[in-house]
Amino acid sequence: MIEFEMTGRVGRELRSDDVRIVAAKTLGLKGNAVINVIDPTKSFQPTFPNAAATCVIARRSIDARNDVIYRYRIEAYNHKFESYIPYEVPEYRDVADAPAVIVIGAGPAGLFASLKLLTLGLKPIILERGKNVHDRKFDIARLSREGVLDPDSNYCYGEGGAGTFSDGKLFTRSSKRGDIREVLQQFVNFGANPQILVDAHPHIGTDRLPKVIENIRNCIISKGGEYHFGTRVTDIVRDPEGILTVKALDFSAPDGKGQPVEVAYSAKKVILATGHSARDIYEMLASRGCALEQKGFAMGVRVEHPQSLINDIRYHGQWEQGMPAAEYTFTEQVDGRGVFSFCMCPGGVLVPSQTEEGTIVMNGMSNSARSGSRANSGVVVQINPEDIPEEFASAGAFAGMDYQRSVERKLWEYSHTRSGHPFAAPAQRMVDFCEGVVSEDLPETSYKPGIVTAPLHELLPEPVASRLQDVFPLVEHHIMRGYYTNDAILVGVESRTSSPIRIPRDPQTRESLSFPGLLPCGEGAGYSGGIVSSAIDGINSATAAAESIFADSTAAE
Repeated sequence: MIEFEMTGRVGRELRSDDVRIVAAKTLGLKGNAVINVIDPTKSFQPTFPNAAATCVIARRSIDARNDVIYRYRIEAYNHKFESYIPYEVPEYRDVADAPAVIVIGAGPAGLFASLKLLTLGLKPIILERGKNVHDRKFDIARLSREGVLDPDSNYCYGEGGAGTFSDGKLFTRSSKRGDIREVLQQFVNFGANPQILVDAHPHIGTDRLPKVIENIRNCIISKGGEYHFGTRVTDIVRDPEGILTVKALDFSAPDGKGQPVEVAYSAKKVILATGHSARDIYEMLASRGCALEQKGFAMGVRVEHPQSLINDIRYHGQWEQGMPAAEYTFTEQVDGRGVFSFCMCPGGVLVPSQTEEGTIVMNGMSNSARSGSRANSGVVVQINPEDIPEEFASAGAFAGMDYQRSVERKLWEYSHTRSGHPFAAPAQRMVDFCEGVVSEDLPETSYKPGIVTAPLHELLPEPVASRLQDVFPLVEHHIMRGYYTNDAILVGVESRTSSPIRIPRDPQTRESLSFPGLLPCGEGAGYSGGIVSSAIDGINSATAAAESIFADSTAAE
């Protein structure tokens, strides 16, 4: 396979004949050679059986350094030496009567682990503390509109996990962990736009992702898998024969007194995919003697600009109607720590992502069109275990999580008495923050619970605030002229970038080092960050679980 690059205008499709001309020259073929051109974004692919070569559009990205253009990476296969074999997802098998694997959590790690189990002939039993994606929408609406927080159904908890209501970004650098195609192609099969197969920064959109998640659930159930919503895990025990029993409270069908019913599920393997905010799960594991360790994370703010300003900066004044909303990313080093943008949402909105009362946690999301008037991004500072203040040291593995919670509570305590909404958030204009001045007023925001003017430069931990104060002028100077402006606001706190706790696991079996049969994976285990990397981690854990189960069965025979 040989790769070559082509360019084309944004808003205009790449012509197949143009690809054939370049491919013939690249492969040393005659100008009239028959060449198939495969565009993965199209459902119909006209091909010729006697073709001399096949070209596949593999990647598309925007380049706005001069004229605004698309850059395409094309993969070319000369049939004299090799054939093009399109990627296909393995077949889902009927597993109604197959051995079970319990999957705790229905986020990307849990869902893709479950899909993988179907292809391997094992039955996933999914336990999800939250609600299905449809009912979850009503709890999210109440959270923003009325300030009513359901601790089991919110922007973090529920079917699809935190990513369902944060744009569905699929960009990842985790290609060495597994085949990204297995994730992207399944998303497309379940209803995502095929553009994600070629876009350099693919996303599904908060408006489309719930239906995709629902289609995944319907597939798993149709093949014999089980879903149990409103099922909050309370304990995991292992008997002498190596069988794990997961105990839980079932809130979906309360008893005659309105109390949740105690339920239990047993299997040889349990895949733990509970996400980065499930503190009660960590506490339960610690009580069972499961090893936990501190892990670095990041903390900062959500930065919100007018989308028109970001378009003007990134497209160098060339943005036109019909062009994609501009996004940005940056990484800087400030006083020995990384400071970077995170989860950028073009044309998006800010949302409250706390999972417990008395805290403020910010996140962002975008619909598929990214057509909103505001752009937001997390801008966060790297925090290593040695950066945690000494006052939290006695908490051991929970030191980072306690530190995280203390900041979330501090910002809530400041803002909730200054607004009629329980989850109003503290905010400050960007230049005012860097100069240590409390903003007299605040610009428009997409955050529905509302914002209150606040001294974020004092409320945030000093190591975080000081580095942020340095980084915004640096971004203006190094990357984006016009970014450093008082038309931008900072809203705090962005604290759930990743888990502050890791569950150590064996690199081969992927099982907990201190809890045999338990396979921690995804963000909650401390081994991934984002939808795709978590999905790949879930796939790998499902594969490891299956290998162990089948090896035990063979040995027993």
